[in-house]
Amino acid sequence: MGQEINAKGFKTDDFAHFHQKLTLETHYLNELIEQEKLSASPLTAGFEIEAWLIDENMRAAPNNVAFLQKLKDPLAFPELAKFNIELNSVPQRLTKTVLSTLHKDLTVVWEKACLQAKEMDNHLLIIGTLPTLKPADMTLRNMSEMNRYQVLNEQILKARGKPINLDIIGVEHLRLDHYDVMLESATTSLQLHTQVPLHLAHHYYNASIIASAAMVASCANAPYLLAKNLWHESRIPLFEQAIETGGYGGAIHGPLKRVSFGTAYARSSIMECFTENLQHFPVLLPELFSDSVEKFEHLRLHNGTIWRWNRPLIGFDEDNTPHIRIEHRTPSAGPTIIDSIANAAFYYGLSTNLCAHLVDYAILLAFTQAKDNFYQAARFGLDSQIVWFDGEKHPLQKLILSDLLPRARKGLQSLHIDAQDIATYLGIMEQRIANKQTGSQWQRQFMQQADASLHDMTQAYLEQQYSEVPVSQWKI
Repeated sequence: MGQEINAKGFKTDDFAHFHQKLTLETHYLNELIEQEKLSASPLTAGFEIEAWLIDENMRAAPNNVAFLQKLKDPLAFPELAKFNIELNSVPQRLTKTVLSTLHKDLTVVWEKACLQAKEMDNHLLIIGTLPTLKPADMTLRNMSEMNRYQVLNEQILKARGKPINLDIIGVEHLRLDHYDVMLESATTSLQLHTQVPLHLAHHYYNASIIASAAMVASCANAPYLLAKNLWHESRIPLFEQAIETGGYGGAIHGPLKRVSFGTAYARSSIMECFTENLQHFPVLLPELFSDSVEKFEHLRLHNGTIWRWNRPLIGFDEDNTPHIRIEHRTPSAGPTIIDSIANAAFYYGLSTNLCAHLVDYAILLAFTQAKDNFYQAARFGLDSQIVWFDGEKHPLQKLILSDLLPRARKGLQSLHIDAQDIATYLGIMEQRIANKQTGSQWQRQFMQQADASLHDMTQAYLEQQYSEVPVSQWKI
């Protein structure tokens, strides 16, 4: 969940004062990084998974306030829309039985949450975009009653100075104008976090960028938006266009966007991302804190309003030593809990292996090519072709099976992950890729049936989700 704020409105002076504090904290972080005083703790894993509350008619149900009050789980939070919630994991060291532990812990929270939803005649659905969503669902009356979201809506629309124009060309073409940030609520994801030691932070960030194409294609689960068949992962253009604001002055509608793939690799330090945040992005939420610079309150709040698909974050160890986390935001939510853990296993293994590769051999793929790979994979899924380290174009499905899954396996082995866990979760990924049946592909195949409807497809999806059978084995 985004960090909540206390104020419901701000004065002009608040922005200037906030920027002063943000500047001090950014400079202080730079000092700590130059002095190598950030955490060197081993890799630690965690995630956030977003879900939909839907009713018996498979429509969005804006009931998260009552739902969360009754659930009373410290790992569950509201999201932008009243029909979305977020479930969090407890961070675990990325070693040994971490994957099965995360799976077991998430299952406990998930089953409890599903039971609570059913008591309210609702269901929980984990999917990238809700196929039955209507434009009328995405209105301010369905925005969660948090100051953060109210102010973000005001500031983003003020910065844009015009309505949000959604224009996505996929299998079909979707165009519409919208007048608030609620379009973003149509996207739900699995956000994977990795705490990394400082000396590896920029390498791991770069590795996550390179891994993004394979991740977004293999986890694709969002083909339908507002009754249109678009990209395999329509979340990507939707989120980028739903909060389309840029940097200062003339760049406000320019190439530097608040939701983006980023502008470059981190060349020598993860600090480069935080410097870019300070220099190029206006403050949106100027909440002022009285804490010392060591808490990074202003930096963390500002950083939370810049949504790179791979995003560095500042957190703290138990002894209050600041640490770096890399948040990987490309995978869709769902289709099942076990699929979600398999997605996490693939990411942690692949990014760890690629990180080691970058340490040993430097970067062998231009950033512009990694970016192009990502958008090709988001649009065309496992049918896409991407350029890899040899400079050649490869069918992505074959590249994952022949190179990237073996890399992921080696990465997990280097972390001493339990052999049975590796076999279980990467086996699920391997079957999904070999069968070429992601969540998106299953949804599209369902809709090819005579008289198929998005309502029926969503209902069938929900039943399959409850079965906990991996999506690679789902029948039509």
